[in-house]
Amino acid sequence: MSWNPALEPGCPDLVAPDSIETLIIPRARDLGGFEVMRALPAPRRQMVGPFIFFDQIGPAEMLTGQGIDIRPHPHIGLGTVTYLYQGDFHHRDSIGSDQVILPGAVNWMVAGKGVTHSERTSSAGRAGPHGLWGVQTWIALPESHEDMAPVFEHHGKGDLPMFQDGGVTARLILGDAYGAKAPATMYSETFYLDVTMAPGARFPLPDNHEDRGLYVIGGEVSIAGQDFAAGRMMVFRPGDPITVAAGPQGARLLALGGATLNGPRHIWWNFVASSRERIEQAKADWRAARWGEGLFALPPADDSEFVPLP
Repeated sequence: MSWNPALEPGCPDLVAPDSIETLIIPRARDLGGFEVMRALPAPRRQMVGPFIFFDQIGPAEMLTGQGIDIRPHPHIGLGTVTYLYQGDFHHRDSIGSDQVILPGAVNWMVAGKGVTHSERTSSAGRAGPHGLWGVQTWIALPESHEDMAPVFEHHGKGDLPMFQDGGVTARLILGDAYGAKAPATMYSETFYLDVTMAPGARFPLPDNHEDRGLYVIGGEVSIAGQDFAAGRMMVFRPGDPITVAAGPQGARLLALGGATLNGPRHIWWNFVASSRERIEQAKADWRAARWGEGLFALPPADDSEFVPLP
C-alpha cells in the first residue's frame, strides 16, 4: 500500500518555521530499576490529540536472567499502547489477559473505569542476553468512555497496515491515516505511525487530523530548514502541510495525534480523569486493597504482589 507524497506544497523548504508550535525535549524518569525518557505530559503541552503520556524505554542491554518487572498497578480513564522495537513484555491484567508482546505488534489495553496490569520480561527473554527498546503511550479517553468496562486487544505485526513509497516505510499502529485503518478499536479520532526513512527520503504527515506531532526515535530529520536529532518531539500548528526530510543517516519516527479532547485531564500517578472526584475514588479503592470489591482486582496469574499507592 502506498500514499501520494504530494511534496508541493509542504516540502521541507516550504514549511513555515512557525509551523512547529511546540518543541519538547524529554526528561529522564526513574521508574524503579530502569530509566525512561518522558516526552508527554510536558510543561508546555499536556497532550497531542488524545495522547497524554509518552515514554521511550531503552535502548538497553540486559544479561541472562535480567529483565523488567513492573508489578501489578492500576489505571483509570485511559488506554495504554505498548510498541516495541527490541525485546518483549509479558502482559497480564485483571480481566484475565495473558499476552507476550514482540517487536512490531500492539498491546492495546483500555482501562475505562479501572484495570490492573503487570508487565515483565518473559521467561524466554531472560534465557540469554537481550535488549529492550520501545515506547509506551497513554491515550486519554473521552468522557463518554471513562466509565466503560476494561478491554484488551493484541494485534500482531502482520495485522497492521503498511505503506511504502520513496524510501519511506510506515506501519499504522493505531487509528487511521492515508485511507487505511488499524485494527485496534479506538474511542476518539487518532493516528499513530511507526516510520522508517532512508537517507534523504521525505515523509508527509497525514493532513486529515487536527493535532499532529512526531518523535524522532533514531537518526535526524529536517523541518523548515531546522535539524532535529533523536529524542525530540515536535508538535505542529493545525492545518499546515508538513513534510519532513531524513538526514544523511536516515531516520526512524513515531508520528502521532488526532482530535483534541473537550478539555485538559487531571493526572495523578497512573490515573487520568476529567474530574478530580474520579481520581480520589480510584486512590481510595487502591489503598483499601479489597480486590474484586471496588474498581480493582489483581491479575489472576500475577496476584502475589502489587505496587502500593504512593
